[in-house]
Amino acid sequence: MAEFDFDLFVIGGGSGGVRAARMAAEAGARVAIAEEFRYGGTCVIRGCVPKKLLVYASQFSESFADAAGFGWSVGETSFDWPSLIAAKDAEIARLEGIYVRNLGSAGVEVFRGRATVADPHTVHLATHAHPVRARHILVATGGTPFVPDFPGSEHAITSNEVFDLPDLPASVVIVGGGYIACEFAGILNGLGAAVTLAYRGPQILRGFDDEVRAHVADEMRAKGVEILTGTDVAAIDKGADGCAVTLASGETRRAGTVLYATGRIPNTAGLGLEAAGVRLGRRGEVAVDAFSQTSVPSIYAVGDVTDRLALTPVAIREGAAFAETVFRGNPTRADHALVPTAVFTQPEIGTVGLSEEQARAEGEIEVYRAAFRPMNTILAGRDERMLMKLIVAADSRRVLGVHIVGHGAGEMIQLAGVAVKMGATKEDFDRTVAVHPTAAEELVTMKTPVGAPPARTRTAAPAP
Repeated sequence: MAEFDFDLFVIGGGSGGVRAARMAAEAGARVAIAEEFRYGGTCVIRGCVPKKLLVYASQFSESFADAAGFGWSVGETSFDWPSLIAAKDAEIARLEGIYVRNLGSAGVEVFRGRATVADPHTVHLATHAHPVRARHILVATGGTPFVPDFPGSEHAITSNEVFDLPDLPASVVIVGGGYIACEFAGILNGLGAAVTLAYRGPQILRGFDDEVRAHVADEMRAKGVEILTGTDVAAIDKGADGCAVTLASGETRRAGTVLYATGRIPNTAGLGLEAAGVRLGRRGEVAVDAFSQTSVPSIYAVGDVTDRLALTPVAIREGAAFAETVFRGNPTRADHALVPTAVFTQPEIGTVGLSEEQARAEGEIEVYRAAFRPMNTILAGRDERMLMKLIVAADSRRVLGVHIVGHGAGEMIQLAGVAVKMGATKEDFDRTVAVHPTAAEELVTMKTPVGAPPARTRTAAPAP
């Protein structure tokens, strides 16, 4: 009888765990994976993918209004939430099916049900009477929404439940100021709900460039989102007609739904990790080294459960690096430096590298900035403005950060991220011929740093 049933047992069927399982199986390992909810993880099931679909849906309200400026006559419009959710559910089911099929094609044994760690080599499956033995265990259970305990907290929903609401609420109070809270503020506002965003900090989107934060907040307010900073929720009372939300100031707001988006925490509760000797951090995160190995040599962890950089593509890279290290004998570290990312607020954000504040703390810099009305809003008569910033080291001339706010920011930052990762200088950007007329050309046409001369501002694409 073999000492181990599998060479690798993966707990968690999200992006990181699935990538690790497939790559390990392709390297010849005997691999099993268990997921207690649905394969695809937070990103596919109730995160990035369904969120982006809802972002697209919410933007049509503005597009219909813009169309008149371009000569189109759009008749009476209406929105049906159940139809959107049904279409979203069908797409998510399709993607989950692909995940499961790909695992099977790679030779991975797939389990549906909760798995917990009993010891460094033993996994208990809720659906099986007998434990499973594995040479290596990989924890990839992701994160879970966090709602603090206060009177009436049980009446709040989270980013897990918002995707499955039976109807679009007429009014929503969203608690939080991070990217999840701000993204849903834009989604629900665009679909027609009255949205109030309550955040205890002085400005939304903590950790991003300060000017970017202010710009997005101003544009969100202009689109109709009420943003209350420096406040928190003290209590929620639920009645037949919705919720009464009492703020810390004593003020009361009424809303059909209260959405708590105050962050996610590592999903390690009840997994048996500490009893097995795995060291956890203050937030419950699995402590790992550069190769994703825990304090127990046979147990590894990747993705949001490690609380390193909670992004799906990063989890995928960590899963691949783990498989390369453990099953191909090629020690590989996932690279967490200069990772580009997008926030699908409205307007959206694309960012890579250091913020202006972070860069100033490290040395002398130059800041190049352009703020302008993009062409797609001119004939529509909207005042929405784009913002672009380059943060440049004064001595090496290397571009330390790129920040974009506006339509297509996520698409632009992917390509800008390549240049920043390669160590491009401001002069490299300058030597690149602009693509005209585009918003992206601003990235290579900003000539004067912010300082003595005022930052250049334009109202439309410059003449050739």
